[in-house]
Amino acid sequence: MGIRTREPRLLGSEGTVNRLARILASRNIDPAAVAALPGETEPAAPLDALLTGVPPRYQAAVADHPQVLNWVREVAELAVAPSPGARRQVTSGPSLLMAGVVGAGKTHQAYGAVRMLVRSGVGVRWRATAAADLYAGLRPRPGVDSERELAAVARCPLLIIDDLGAAKASEWVEEVTYRLINRRYNYELPTLITTNLAIKDLRAYLGDRVTSRLAQMTTRVEFEPVDRRRHRAA
Repeated sequence: MGIRTREPRLLGSEGTVNRLARILASRNIDPAAVAALPGETEPAAPLDALLTGVPPRYQAAVADHPQVLNWVREVAELAVAPSPGARRQVTSGPSLLMAGVVGAGKTHQAYGAVRMLVRSGVGVRWRATAAADLYAGLRPRPGVDSERELAAVARCPLLIIDDLGAAKASEWVEEVTYRLINRRYNYELPTLITTNLAIKDLRAYLGDRVTSRLAQMTTRVEFEPVDRRRHRAA
């Protein structure tokens, strides 16, 4: 007896679609409603994925300060591929200490630098935090492993610390900052730091151990003493 064969039917062929439509109609289900159900979304492009971590105010930030642009180029050049053919990743590099008055554009430049770094094609795992938020999240409290969180921040390949010196000074703040900066200093991890304080005020706020490491690991970027937020509002 001969073996019956059947032509293979492609999923999504016209016959299959028509049969599915008849089944849905027999059950009073609108095919359009089924098509509207959420499905898998296309993976986000690298820049789109980056923007999910950038506050809305800075999602269009563009770095244009010459020293910040130089930093982007240096970090991109130092990126290395973990394996042949893989995308180069940021693993080490220089750091910047961006100092100036409130509203001078320091935070804008920091986020713009990260956006430009991603646009250059290198992979970068990064995080950003205001210094006051960092300390609040690391304060010992029930149910939170503060040591683990500090280690995660300290090991992040690229870190933005915004408004260093804005939180209330204390021995605990000085010790946490020292441990964070010392780790990044030793492993040469790129760090973008913004502050409204002068170096002499940072020394009084954080102590000699921290300011000494900052002086060696960062390039200081001075911003014009102009509050751009008020200038734009005017």
